[in-house]
Amino acid sequence: MSLVPILTSDQFSSADQPAVAQGVKAYGEVLNTWGAIGNSPGLLATYLPFLGRLNGPGALDGRLKDLVAVRVAVLNHCRYTASHRCTSAMAKGVEVDELAAVATGALAGFTEQEQLALRLAEEMTVALPAVPADKGLTGVSASVRDDVQRVFDAAQLTELVMCISMWNALSRFHRVMAFELDMPAPPAPVDAQL
Repeated sequence: MSLVPILTSDQFSSADQPAVAQGVKAYGEVLNTWGAIGNSPGLLATYLPFLGRLNGPGALDGRLKDLVAVRVAVLNHCRYTASHRCTSAMAKGVEVDELAAVATGALAGFTEQEQLALRLAEEMTVALPAVPADKGLTGVSASVRDDVQRVFDAAQLTELVMCISMWNALSRFHRVMAFELDMPAPPAPVDAQL
């Protein structure tokens, strides 16, 4: 059961109604995360456009964004986020065996750019919270920082770090809220890692 009530479309504030209409047009229903966010009037009106911009066309390929989001979801043990991001990734042509590899951290079959993005996602999700600033200002290893700076340009790096950060925040939000799935369950090999 969700931590907060899940609003229906008619229960959202007037400030959120345009975002609700846009979301329902795209997905056919109010997703549980939106229904929870609606408990804070006006927040959905900011959240949905921002998330749409971050996940939409940009400096990074959509496939890479979804691979990173799936890795973050698995590392945070969030089935709801994994469900959404696996559904999105498979719609972009990512195969179940690739998602399984992301879930287990078996990165050898991915491009250098994908491997580095996934390594950065892991360090930002697992290592960063455990490294005090006096032990490492950025919380990630110098080798990963150097490698991602070599492979990604400034626009790509900004988008990548924001994407990883956003999926860390959202997967933690989703997990604590304890939402029921509103998209297909993650593929079995991903689900097994959650």
